[in-house]
Amino acid sequence: MNNLADTVVVDPGFGGGDKQQQAGPAPQDASVVVPPPATKQSSALKKTSRYRSRSLSASSTDSFSSASYTGSSEDGDDVPPREKVQKNSRGSSDFCVRNIAAQHAFGRREIEIAEQEMPGIIALKKRAAEDKPLKDAKIVGCTHINAQTAVLIETLVELGASVRWAACNIYSTQNEVAAALAESGIPIFAWRGETEEDFWWCIDRCVNAENWQPNMILDDGGDATHLMLKKYPTMFKLVKGIVEESVTGVHRLYQLSKAGKLTVPAMNVNDSVTKTKFDNLYSCKESILDSLKRSTDVMFGGKQVVVCGYGDVGKGCAQALKGQGCIVYITEIDPICALQASMDGFRVVKLNEVIRNVDIVVTATGNKNVVVREHMDKMKSGCIVCNMGHSNTEIDVNGLRTPDLTWEKVRSQVDHIIWPEGKYIILLAEGRLVNLSCSSIPSFAVSITSATQALALIELFNAPPGRYKSDVYLLPKKMDEYVASLHLPTFDAHLTELSDEQAKYMGLNKAGPFKPNYYRY
Repeated sequence: MNNLADTVVVDPGFGGGDKQQQAGPAPQDASVVVPPPATKQSSALKKTSRYRSRSLSASSTDSFSSASYTGSSEDGDDVPPREKVQKNSRGSSDFCVRNIAAQHAFGRREIEIAEQEMPGIIALKKRAAEDKPLKDAKIVGCTHINAQTAVLIETLVELGASVRWAACNIYSTQNEVAAALAESGIPIFAWRGETEEDFWWCIDRCVNAENWQPNMILDDGGDATHLMLKKYPTMFKLVKGIVEESVTGVHRLYQLSKAGKLTVPAMNVNDSVTKTKFDNLYSCKESILDSLKRSTDVMFGGKQVVVCGYGDVGKGCAQALKGQGCIVYITEIDPICALQASMDGFRVVKLNEVIRNVDIVVTATGNKNVVVREHMDKMKSGCIVCNMGHSNTEIDVNGLRTPDLTWEKVRSQVDHIIWPEGKYIILLAEGRLVNLSCSSIPSFAVSITSATQALALIELFNAPPGRYKSDVYLLPKKMDEYVASLHLPTFDAHLTELSDEQAKYMGLNKAGPFKPNYYRY
């Protein structure tokens, strides 16, 4: 606490342009940080009256920025992207990114690396490219923008679609990847560190474009659907289908359907088997450790952790943390999930029972106000608080923006919230999705999700009139199995085939589907 500054300083966790720094030994002197003009403060900092940042040692800067995902997604340019005039090599300016000239080459390399670990979506692109099943589809996309989703976006274009894209999270965008997509001619509006106003402006630029009428929506969280429904209701009625991949977005769709406001068919890919198991469970199982380690350098062994929610995301987080030697508690509202947690060896508690003793709090419920100011007042000093759910509503961050608390930025996406008596908690990503804000996610898992999304778009766009009504549907089981089959060659896995006699005995088609829709994997 010795090198405190009273002014907001440039975050030293970000390197410049497409240069990556490598971790090295720590020098003795602290790094020098130059404060920017007061007018360049981010909206997040303006929300609190007491905010201070401290300079980091060079070793801290290097160790955090050694990863391209978090360290190179900022170019040090104080000019807001919306105020820049940029063009790609084709002369188009129909995009808004951080710095296309300095970053697009690095972003292209990131995309190429991701493609190597995404066999399913690449196989789908090769098989369907000639048929162009998305010809004449005009897709508004609102998802996380990173190297893996870029592979999906370019696959959709290869399959014949015209797309316009925005980010569903203000902190998860890889600026280099956004620049690479813009350079390739894709209208993309996204950069890391958007304000809330920027966020909605970007989505609006995707929806409301000159001489372009969207007829499909690919959403992650429901924000593009929400904006189009509220601001452009006539345009919304002309949409042929919506594909939604998050718990939060699916919940919104079911609410719209129940209220009779959903006027187009929607596909819930979040609850498809391949997405639920491989993205929600296996991906989160790896990325929770990565994000906590990168952002805090925490040692997991012996730490007491409470995971709020024991759905697939919570299961993955709890299993990973337990495997690292953590003592893990679970909070749940669902007796079935609570019984699963108990049978898996976890103690199911109420949050107030353990909040004073835990070292790490992870939310994974999809709900709101799961962790509120009352809980945080009781936490011990140094407790790490983060969210693995899509929405930033699970942790009551606004309850921490009060005059009696001081915010201290110590790393990118890492804030110390300091109480008057000197106690502090460590808040990651301001309560937003921590694994995509503070680390990266496995490309293989995203390949599975991306293939699911692409097939859902193809199904809704090409479905004959009357097949789907204005309601929310699950991905057909046959498509779920097809997505899984696309990824089996990676493991040199060989499926056993049913004989005619066996298929008849089980009442199955030899080509599938092999399980009824009500089957629980």
